[in-house]
Amino acid sequence: MRKVWDLIGGVHPPENKHQSVQDSIGTLPLPEKLVIPLNQHIGAPPKLLVSAGDIVLKGQPLAEPKGMVSVGVHAPTSGQISEISDYPIPHPSGMSARCITLIPDGKDQWIEHKGVDNFRDKTPEELLDIIRSSGITGLGGAGFPSAVKLSARQPISTLIINATECEPYITADDMLMQERPEAIVEGIKILSYLLGEPDEILIGIEDNKPKAYEALEPYLEGTNIELVEFTTRYPSGGEKQLIQILTGKEVPNGGLPADIGIVCQNVGTTHAIQRAIVHGEPLISRVTTVTGKACATNRNYQTLIGTPISHLLEQNGFNQSQCSRLVMGGPMMGFTLENSEIPVIKTTNCILAPTEDELPTPPPAQPCIRCGMCAEACPASLLPQQLFWYAQSQNYERLEAHSLFDCIECGACSYICPSNIPLVQYYRASKGEIRKLAAEKVNADRARQRFEFQKARKEKEEAEKTAKREARKKAAEQARAKAAENATASTEDSPVATSATAKSSAADDIIKAAMARAEAKKASPEEQRAKLERGVVRAESHLETVEQRLQALGSEATDKQREQAQAAIEDARLRLEDAKSKLQAAPESKPDKAKEVMAKVQASPKEALEKKIATLKDRINVTEEKIAEAEDDALKVALQKGLEKQQEKLRDAEQQLKDAPTESTTASTKTEDAAATAIAKAQAKAAAQASMSDEEKLRASITSLQARLKKAQERLVAAEEEGSEHIDALRTGAEKLQAKLTSAETELSELS
Repeated sequence: MRKVWDLIGGVHPPENKHQSVQDSIGTLPLPEKLVIPLNQHIGAPPKLLVSAGDIVLKGQPLAEPKGMVSVGVHAPTSGQISEISDYPIPHPSGMSARCITLIPDGKDQWIEHKGVDNFRDKTPEELLDIIRSSGITGLGGAGFPSAVKLSARQPISTLIINATECEPYITADDMLMQERPEAIVEGIKILSYLLGEPDEILIGIEDNKPKAYEALEPYLEGTNIELVEFTTRYPSGGEKQLIQILTGKEVPNGGLPADIGIVCQNVGTTHAIQRAIVHGEPLISRVTTVTGKACATNRNYQTLIGTPISHLLEQNGFNQSQCSRLVMGGPMMGFTLENSEIPVIKTTNCILAPTEDELPTPPPAQPCIRCGMCAEACPASLLPQQLFWYAQSQNYERLEAHSLFDCIECGACSYICPSNIPLVQYYRASKGEIRKLAAEKVNADRARQRFEFQKARKEKEEAEKTAKREARKKAAEQARAKAAENATASTEDSPVATSATAKSSAADDIIKAAMARAEAKKASPEEQRAKLERGVVRAESHLETVEQRLQALGSEATDKQREQAQAAIEDARLRLEDAKSKLQAAPESKPDKAKEVMAKVQASPKEALEKKIATLKDRINVTEEKIAEAEDDALKVALQKGLEKQQEKLRDAEQQLKDAPTESTTASTKTEDAAATAIAKAQAKAAAQASMSDEEKLRASITSLQARLKKAQERLVAAEEEGSEHIDALRTGAEKLQAKLTSAETELSELS
């Protein structure tokens, strides 16, 4: 008979377990929908693998583990994913989280799955990968990923299977041991292999489960697994409390059982691991107790993960009017549910629907009378009274000093308190606030470290720049000192000494000469105007060329090619207008240039025709050269058409020259008057522009651009009404004018 140690503290609440063990573990019909929360465990939420509308099979992964401390979730049955959204989940705060809604198709069709014939043929690492990918977490309440817990870095000497189930009303593990003892024992053997065959394997069970004890005992013969029974007392099922009862050892403050060579696993978790390894089945269901006098039937069910609690209650004859409150878990550590549509998750071991007589509403809390009963009942040897005072005053430093986080929230202190103070609620709230402050401190420390690193980096860069400046300054001073020494050491009649002044003067002459050359290089007004005139001629020639290219496009040309050609024409027109506007804004010519302009204006019609003929002949020669050099047939055709037009214009000009009458006095007088008028206008405009400031010139340019833009917009509107094929080209031209106008207005605003 193995020695067991007494539990420190603890209480004896009414067990109320007999109601739900009268029938075997039952099955439920498929609900209308299953709501599967993504995160049902301690650690990082898994990565989603499906989307709304997907068809899935039973056991198919819906989300895969993301990180070391994470597990996935799987489809509890076959069907279609209807939505992925936030949904209320089992939590004391009633919070919502990301959930997958699955609509069953009724076929309950499995994916292809196969277990391991002999688990010893696999390495422990391979088996741990199977456990992790099967989504197995602790089913006793905490929900810690089992693969992480079984990956102990320290040597493990003792494996403890927790079959205590000390919470009142809950019988899920009891019925599991009664009906599936062989699978549980096989699961224990798998755990032993994973942990390197520990020296001791203990099953801790309370003496209020005789049928479970009898069911397990035959399968333990010939093994090193020891079934240890001890007196029922709440909360002997706590991990640290069970370790102390079976081994007499205590887990260090803030430590883990693995630190003293012990691993503890729940019976339900052990069974789930056996199903995953031997049968290849992920964790998609669990045994859940449905009990309470508000239900006509009290029983345990193999419940699919994601089943709405309302579906469970409906199958047990639930009477809403008799139920005082709906509780998930037991009366000691459970929490009240505000919504019966909340789904069953991996840690849901019990749904309690009590009446008011069965679980009365707690009376109002009274002042603490300092009786000390809470300290006597605490299984963790804490001081609940002091913790309560520090929690009320939000003295988090003293709470941590009094080992608040060693509290397992069993509720024994609240249960025994004669003043009905909800002590556990104070402790939970304080734990949450301390975790929040710790996270904020970590973030603040990181921000401070980043700031200090940035500050140090900038100071280092500035120091390096200062050092470089000082080095350059020092080098310059040394060079000047050396030059001064050389100058002092030289004799007075030395060529260097006697020519110092000459060198300085020569340097000044060189600078003046350079400035004179720069001034000489500035273009004169005549040269500027000549350059602008050449620009106008080039723009006219370019416009004519692109027009010929458009004409050369045959019927086989695409709309895109025509649009590009039209856009090129519009751009050439804009360039021509721009060149003309620049020519108009050119500075006034010198008197001799003005005379040339006057001579041009006063030229007779005959002289004008002769000049036109000469220009046409030059253009014809250039076009003929282009035709000879062109390789593209389409371009040759276009150039040939242009040549024919030029030749026709030449013939017309030669005919006009033949028909031109002799200049009469009247005609000469009219010409002189017209020329004088044109000259006067040109001179007035040139004088006005010469006297303009930069701001006035900009305003004049803006006025011109506004007029041109208005005309371009009018042409665009007309083209759009007619459905013209040149709409895109016209729109491009208008946009360019708008851009020029905007640029000019911006420049004007900067001058202002």
